[in-house]
Amino acid sequence: MQNRENTSRHAIMNILNRDFVFGFFALFTVVAAVYALMPTLPIYLVRLGSSVREIGVLVGVFGASSLVFRLLVGVGLRRYSEKTVMMAGALLFTVTFLACLVLRPFWPFFAVRFFQGTAFSLLDTSVLALIVNVVPLAYRGQGLAIFLLAPTLALALAPSFGMFIINHYDFAPLFFTCAGLSLCAFFFSWKLQGQYRVRPEEESPSGSGAFWELKIIAPAVTSFLYSFVWGALIAFVPLYAIESGVSNPGYFFSSVAVMIIVGRAGARIVDTYSKEKIILTFISTSMIAMILLSFSKTLPMFVLVGLLWGTGSAFFYPASMAYAFDYADSSGGPAVGTFRALSDLGVAIGPAIMGMIIPLTGYRTIFLCLALVCLINLSYFQFCVRERG
Repeated sequence: MQNRENTSRHAIMNILNRDFVFGFFALFTVVAAVYALMPTLPIYLVRLGSSVREIGVLVGVFGASSLVFRLLVGVGLRRYSEKTVMMAGALLFTVTFLACLVLRPFWPFFAVRFFQGTAFSLLDTSVLALIVNVVPLAYRGQGLAIFLLAPTLALALAPSFGMFIINHYDFAPLFFTCAGLSLCAFFFSWKLQGQYRVRPEEESPSGSGAFWELKIIAPAVTSFLYSFVWGALIAFVPLYAIESGVSNPGYFFSSVAVMIIVGRAGARIVDTYSKEKIILTFISTSMIAMILLSFSKTLPMFVLVGLLWGTGSAFFYPASMAYAFDYADSSGGPAVGTFRALSDLGVAIGPAIMGMIIPLTGYRTIFLCLALVCLINLSYFQFCVRERG
């Protein structure tokens, strides 16, 4: 028992260095700004007269622009340090939130959301590449699990806080708050000491293109499908909850975050158990959550679904990310960019496609469709990745 405790303490000391901590807080603050818009942006757009289809596009374009620019960021990290790219992303984020104060849907706001996705891709991709570089390989799974607590903590606090601001004040204070959080991300990025760049030995020339890492695509499709479902939840759970009589949809996202935080307490299992079994188990958990969501009408049911989805996400994301880097035998900028780009593609396509289906079927049916996507993901990973890997 004593040896196990010493091993765990040694792992934490190897992970929590200065750049890891500042990178953690940089990601936390910028993701808090993004998540504050999660339940509030659809409501804001409805008040301004946007249709359900327009809401799906305006929510989804964030992920679409991230998809494109992540590939460019992955290549740019060969030339510029992660610190420099992170600072540029944080400044661009600040400008976009201030632009929300004066621009209105559809096309002006479309441009704002596009540049928000660009800014997020700059900061998120570069900070993840930094973390992969500073965490020892033996603790990569656990290090990623701890680092991914940053967006989880933001998810626990920001959606409910965003709803509190618009319910007690208005949308202008919300956008100013998000701009302030982006400036905090700039400060934490500036405090980084490291000037890391992708090392040549980390690349995999036989599987790399100019902007992408081909060998990571097969396992990254699993993250794409999982993110497809998450993107649709971001866009339409708030509207579905309000239609069902739940006044603060932020509690759904907070319950997701709470369960992820609890689950990450057991992050060590990502490095000690089969990543393949972890991925399969928690895709199944997420599928069950979508089935229950289609029948949810009360706040306790929404919270229960959030807890189930959070349980799946707590282990799926670090396990799938570490598995993909191992599968491709690469953790350089193009590999990180390719993996995150496919995740963003899922976040972008999910709300756009579901937004076209909702007028035809209603909310309950689309959540059953999302359960089907989880089943497809489960089958794909088992038969197209795991057995052929």
